[in-house]
Amino acid sequence: MNTTLAHDKRIANLTFASVYPHYVSKVEGKGRTKEELHQVIRWLTGFDDNSLQELVDQKATFKEFFSRADLNPNAYLIKGTICGYRIEEIETPLTRKVRYLDKLVDELAKGRKMEKILREP
Repeated sequence: MNTTLAHDKRIANLTFASVYPHYVSKVEGKGRTKEELHQVIRWLTGFDDNSLQELVDQKATFKEFFSRADLNPNAYLIKGTICGYRIEEIETPLTRKVRYLDKLVDELAKGRKMEKILREP
């Protein structure tokens, strides 16, 4: 699935710091914890708590965020629809990575078991 150039540019320039509080609110509002959110982010990106806080403090864009990330080799197993896009069909790599993160946060908020979210083979 092709996303538009404008969409991809907007995603790339969006700051992680502007979205992170929404991730926290979403999962905590559904009875999950910030620690579980960090576990999911760590699985996808390799970032520990200190690294995440640095990225928030630096107001890193998603482009910067994912350029520093060590993407989990099993991330390709994240499939499904998020924000109206089928993840596995998104052609722009950065947009796909952001949607991976969105999907994992969504699954956490929906109460999915952690072993399923982390897609261990």
